[in-house]
Amino acid sequence: MRITGISTHVAGTPWRNLTFVQVHTDEGLVGVGEARMLNHTDALIGYLAEAEVNHIKGSDPFDMEDLVHRMKYGDYGRAGEIVMSGIACVEMACWDIVGKALGQPVWRLLGGKVRERIKAYANGWYTVERTPEAFHEAARKVVEHGYQALKFDPFGTGTMELDHAETMRSVSLVEAVRDAIGEEAELLVEMHGRFSPATAIRLAGLLAPFKPSWLEEPCPPENLKALAKVSAHTDLPIATGERIHDRIEFRELFELQAVDVIQPDISHIGGIAETRKLAATAETHYVMVAPHNVGGPVLTAANLHLAACTTNFKIQEHFNDFADSAIKGVAPGLPEVVDGYFTLPEAPGLGVELDLDALAAFPRQRANFNLFADNWHLRDPARTK
Repeated sequence: MRITGISTHVAGTPWRNLTFVQVHTDEGLVGVGEARMLNHTDALIGYLAEAEVNHIKGSDPFDMEDLVHRMKYGDYGRAGEIVMSGIACVEMACWDIVGKALGQPVWRLLGGKVRERIKAYANGWYTVERTPEAFHEAARKVVEHGYQALKFDPFGTGTMELDHAETMRSVSLVEAVRDAIGEEAELLVEMHGRFSPATAIRLAGLLAPFKPSWLEEPCPPENLKALAKVSAHTDLPIATGERIHDRIEFRELFELQAVDVIQPDISHIGGIAETRKLAATAETHYVMVAPHNVGGPVLTAANLHLAACTTNFKIQEHFNDFADSAIKGVAPGLPEVVDGYFTLPEAPGLGVELDLDALAAFPRQRANFNLFADNWHLRDPARTK
């Protein structure tokens, strides 16, 4: 079997574009992959057009290790977010093809299941006014939907520091959410790399009474020793990793013992096998894995296959029950979240199929999502500034 070519398709929402890549073969099997490339969709599509000629066309989709290695190192320049995302789209599409060819779900090809269902947490649910009352009501709807965990960033446009008024406002939002979801549900606090270590440590102390299951990316990701400083000054678990695009770069993070949960994004770190290798290394450091996922149904499906067979998996992020829920129709077949858990995909390959007619209802947008703009959490460019 040989790859004859690829095709790219973009589904747009006001705050994000999702790029789907179909990999075509000479035996008629077609696989699909997906990435959410924040504000750089053209760059991703441009890279894929060159890679199709230089690396992809003519390859055997079963020989994924060889294809990934050539795409990562064959152009000599150091692979970053765009290249690793292009690799990921093609790699997960190859897994889809292999699973279809063998009549097996991908998780069986990765070693088989270690769990019967996959715990999920909701994100994208707090597109409301930034008040305790509005956050309380929105969080209540999440647990009514069945979720037993949710994540949110309460810090507005916070950058490096947070003044007293904004600090108290942010803490009041966390308090309201904890009250809405009760003591048993998991509350995950996102910081989006906003703060200096001193500010992050101070906020960790103020948030500790509300028992967050982790603080995510308290500092910008470039300086891992700064993250280690935060980790050393709080008892709360620290999570990070969505903006690290090469599993080799996690080495220093593990050596510093600066993190308790890593959050690689399958679509930005080279695909399913690369993430699985990283998870195995994390396990040797007693670190849990909770993949970052802002994608649509194809990327979510890829995450579920990884979660099914990964012993140190913790929990799976999911946006599409609250943000752009209609996007799920672009690739039907994804299990629904029931009582806070996904069931395992059972169909061959990834278990979802791209519906180009449904995708046509989501034309590409010129989305420019800025996490430091006023009202960014509304995920509506018309209401940000």
